Amino acid sequence: MSNIFKVLKKDEVSAKNQQTFDKIKSVYGAVPNLYSTLAYSENALDAYFTLESGKTSLSVKEAEAVNLVVSEVNDCMYCLSAHTMVAKQSGFTEEQTIEIRSGYAKFDAKLNALVQLTKELSEKRHVETENLLNAFFESGYTKENLMDIIILIGDRTISNILHAVTKVPIEFPLAKKIDQSAS
Repeated sequence: MSNIFKVLKKDEVSAKNQQTFDKIKSVYGAVPNLYSTLAYSENALDAYFTLESGKTSLSVKEAEAVNLVVSEVNDCMYCLSAHTMVAKQSGFTEEQTIEIRSGYAKFDAKLNALVQLTKELSEKRHVETENLLNAFFESGYTKENLMDIIILIGDRTISNILHAVTKVPIEFPLAKKIDQSAS
């Protein structure tokens, strides 16, 4: 069996996945390459799309900040590229996306608390620095927001691993590489 993953087309997937392709296309206008690879499984594509399209208590900008942090921690150029594009569409500047990826959002105190906590949870899988959790709550976030961040970290981690394994082509403008040693 080959370890090469091609971008599957609608006519190459099961009837169930064809229906999910249609749902994805209605949301995004196309089926992103990474979603296409999930169609190798009869169940994974629908399960992932359900997770990905679930409701959250986070704003679009907050969710994109989480996506950027997790994808940077996991060094996933596919997701960094996709979410840099979406983050810019949601109102972030290029400079702000790079700052967020570096683990800070000094331009917004509340968002900074979210970004720093997300980075720690993504890197360490627990809260090592209690002051980050305290700052998160003191800035106005809730326990509901924290649960939604944890789900989003899991969601993004799935896609980061998926790209690391499949290496499907990135169809978005490439995100700039950043020097983490400078942060």
